[in-house]
Amino acid sequence: MAHENVLEFTDDNFKQEVLSSDKPVLVDFWADWCQPCHMIAPTIDELAEDYAGRVKVGKVDTDANRDVSLELEISSIPTVMLFKDGEMVRKFVGVTSKHDFVTELDKAVA
Repeated sequence: MAHENVLEFTDDNFKQEVLSSDKPVLVDFWADWCQPCHMIAPTIDELAEDYAGRVKVGKVDTDANRDVSLELEISSIPTVMLFKDGEMVRKFVGVTSKHDFVTELDKAVA
């Protein structure tokens, strides 16, 4: 599915893996049928490698994990959210440049 450093977040593990994480977490909400989601996938993979050990990077399949998607009010995909200390600190909707992600990730790990 994804790069080796990209985790799979689900309804069952989201609270533990994302909200209770001691590191910032970048979460990509996607679906297999979503073409723009496939367009940003290589960027997500690169970020997972670039920030390995400093930031958790993972994906939520919105079709398979409706509870967390509804709870976070994901209304369009791709949506990428950055969490720090259990709180969502930045939300990106649509295709976003790597530069925009890096800017926010650098703030989160500072």
